[in-house]
Amino acid sequence: MNKRFAIYPTAEKRKKMATDNQAKKLSIIAFSGDFDKLTAVFTLATGAASVGYEVNLFFTFWGLDAIKVKQGRAPVGKGFLPKVFGVMMGGLKASPVSRLNFLGLSPKIFRYLMRKNHVATLEELVEAAKQLGINFYACEMAMHVLGLQKTDFIPEVKDVLGVASFLSLSEGGQTLFI
Repeated sequence: MNKRFAIYPTAEKRKKMATDNQAKKLSIIAFSGDFDKLTAVFTLATGAASVGYEVNLFFTFWGLDAIKVKQGRAPVGKGFLPKVFGVMMGGLKASPVSRLNFLGLSPKIFRYLMRKNHVATLEELVEAAKQLGINFYACEMAMHVLGLQKTDFIPEVKDVLGVASFLSLSEGGQTLFI
């Protein structure tokens, strides 16, 4: 694990913390594919998981870009229009900043500043989320609209869920929409 993640407790300590926290739960709906918003999603998720929370991430619409296997701009999906969206939206490495994107330069500047200040980059946060055992889910309806299949996503995607299933899964915890 990257030394920037040395602050995260071991799996054994997280289990004890979860017991102490009476199995607290955080569920985050990742709607946006913007760099800054995805950074917030993964910062909150890894922070909560590191102190023993059960964390569920539900990716829908543009948020699905964060969990695609192809991380750059690629024609992903079934049909012409979904492939156009895949090229236009890209993946995690092509995610724009929500404001003042400066033709794609801003995410590069943010990554540079994050590394310079010893802060985990978005890609490092995603990797930490995988290592912390955070649950990744893809939105079934958004996948149908965008012509995506489960094979278009990283293997850590635990399941494809509809809204009702995700609401049931997140019951009893806090839910955030980003």
